[in-house]
Amino acid sequence: MNPHDQLLNLKPEKKFFIGIDSDGCAFDTMEIKQKECFCPNFIKYFGMQPVSKYARETWEFVNLYSTNRGCNRFIAVNETLKLLRDRPEIRARNFTVPDPSPLLEWTKKETKLGNPALKNYAAQVNDNFISKTLEWSLKVNEDIEKMVFGITPFPFVKDCLEKMKDLADAMVVSQTPYEALKREWEENRIDHYLRMIAGQEHGTKTEHLKHAAKGKYPDENILMIGDANGDLKAARSNGVLFFPINPGKEELSWERLYREGLDRFFNGTFKGQYEDELIREFETYLPEHPHWKN
Repeated sequence: MNPHDQLLNLKPEKKFFIGIDSDGCAFDTMEIKQKECFCPNFIKYFGMQPVSKYARETWEFVNLYSTNRGCNRFIAVNETLKLLRDRPEIRARNFTVPDPSPLLEWTKKETKLGNPALKNYAAQVNDNFISKTLEWSLKVNEDIEKMVFGITPFPFVKDCLEKMKDLADAMVVSQTPYEALKREWEENRIDHYLRMIAGQEHGTKTEHLKHAAKGKYPDENILMIGDANGDLKAARSNGVLFFPINPGKEELSWERLYREGLDRFFNGTFKGQYEDELIREFETYLPEHPHWKN
C-alpha cells in the first residue's frame, strides 16, 4: 500500500485523534541532528567551507531558532541559501552562494519531499544541484543512523501517551524520514501507543492530518501536538486544535499537557481562551527574522 493510501485507510477506533510531532517535540533530537549531521554535511556538500561560520549560524537559525524550525530539510536548504545570499559578510568575501532554483522549483510542485521522490526527480532532470542535494540528504540519513541513538523522550511524554491510549487514536506527524522515526519510537518501546507513523514520505504535515483524521472525527476532537510553526499551520489549515511544546521549555510543556491540556481536550474545554493563550505564548519563542537583520 502506498503512503497516501495508508493515511486514507486509517479508520477511527477511538473518539479522539492526536497527532504528535517527533523531532524536538517528543524527542530531544533536534540539536544533535541539526548541529552534528545536517549542518556539517550542508557545509561540505554545498561548498560552504570559505564561509562556514556564517553558513552554520544561518542553518541553525533556520532549523532551530526561527519560525521555520522543524521545516522539511529541502525547504531548509532553500531558506538557508536565500538568507546567506543577503548577508553582507558573504558579499564582503566575494563568495558566490549556490543557486537553489532547481530545488526550489521541485519543492513547489512536490509534496512528498523525501529521498525517494528526489531520487526519481534527479533521474529525470539530470541537474547538478539536484544530484548534489540528493547526495547530501542521503549522507545526512547515514550519519543520523550512526550518531542518533539512545535518546529518550522528554519527561512526561510517556505519561501523556498512557493518558491518551484509551480515548484517542495517536499518530506521529513528522517531516523526518519514516525509517528514523520507526527506529526511535521502537527503541524506546513506545511505538505500541501509535496507530501509525507518518514521515516525510507520506506528504506534508497538513496532508497527514487531512487524510488521516479530517472528516473522520469532529474537528474539536482532533489535536496536533508540536514544537514548530509548521505544526501550528498544519492544525490551523485543517481547522483543528493545537497544543504547543515550547522550544527550550519542553519538559514544562509536556507536564502541562499531562496535568491539564489532555483533560481539557477530552472534556471539551480546550478550544477558545485556553488554546489562544497557549498559542500566544508559543509565538514568542520563535522569531521570523534573524538577529543580523536587526
